[in-house]
Amino acid sequence: MFSLNILIVEDDSVSALLLQRALEKNNHQIIGIADTGEKALEILQENHSDIVMMDINLAGELDGITTTEIINERFDIPVVYLSASSDAETLNKVVGTNPSAYVIKPFNIRELNMVIELAIFKDRKEKELQKLNNQLEEKVKIRTAELYEANKELTKALEKEREINELKTRIVMNVSHGFKTPLTSILSSAQLLQMYAEKDHPFKQKIAKHGTKIENSVRALNNLLTSVLFFGKADANKMEYKPKKMYLGAFVKELLDTVKAGIENGVVIKTELGALPKTITSDQEILYQTFENLLSNAVKYSKDGGEVRFKLDFQDNFLIGEVKDFGIGIPKSEQSQLFDRFFRAKNVGIVEGSGLGLSIVKKCMEVMNGQIHFESEINKGTTFEVKIPVN
Repeated sequence: MFSLNILIVEDDSVSALLLQRALEKNNHQIIGIADTGEKALEILQENHSDIVMMDINLAGELDGITTTEIINERFDIPVVYLSASSDAETLNKVVGTNPSAYVIKPFNIRELNMVIELAIFKDRKEKELQKLNNQLEEKVKIRTAELYEANKELTKALEKEREINELKTRIVMNVSHGFKTPLTSILSSAQLLQMYAEKDHPFKQKIAKHGTKIENSVRALNNLLTSVLFFGKADANKMEYKPKKMYLGAFVKELLDTVKAGIENGVVIKTELGALPKTITSDQEILYQTFENLLSNAVKYSKDGGEVRFKLDFQDNFLIGEVKDFGIGIPKSEQSQLFDRFFRAKNVGIVEGSGLGLSIVKKCMEVMNGQIHFESEINKGTTFEVKIPVN
């Protein structure tokens, strides 16, 4: 067994002497013998001790339990109690001081040595555990401070990003609105040119041709600006669903007239209307964006002179629309990206487009709590179906 520096605190001189001899026989060093708690504290103040053998009943004002409490607080040294008493009241007092061990008198040397070894082992393990806990607490404290700083930086970055996004949205919307007015003027002028071309004029055909080009280009640019404005509102969380009573027949007529006016490839739209109610309650603007983009896309990616089928039906308070074309189709490998902003399939060739149309349709479905499904096959066409709740 390893050698220890031990303080004996015992008011019975005979018992103290016997204990000293027993401990010295096992190569331990006795740094002192105290018969009072006060004297024990004085010895510990001047000398290093690995362990204290403490009698509970002492001669001075401080008993063994009180002295142990002071030792725990000042010196953090393991204490082994020595007592001839093992009654419940004494044991309860002893437990409160967290002793390293408790030995009942009389004791034998072998038992005493075992108790001392266990007391030292317990003390060392507790101190190791405390050290690990302290290290862990320090690491947690450092990590918490790091996370706090990182969170502050992240908050600043997010706030900066929010400000930039707001600025971007304002710029986009202001610029888009700014373009709308001159575009309207250009469109009106192009239509007037075509009216003048109907009269007898040497350049009648050329005026009509270029007037039509201007009109179509303005419509395309106007549609692009409308799409940009749409996402500007969506990104700024200003897009709201505002259902109102609307006349469905007038809505369908306006929709088809607008889409047909922009057809340049001779595609024919065949319409099949089911048992539609005279009026429905929905957001007319969002509903228009949905079907206008689906029909315009179908026309755009159809073959020249081809056909687009538009079906509209009403069932159980749902407006069900189907747009089917027989055009270029969408490659299987790219169908998962179909609703991404600015995505355009690799097979679109020279067909002009912004890649925003289907993204708008998807967003409209989210706002109206609707559903959208599609099927597509290369060179055979694409079918979109939307199911929109209306009242």
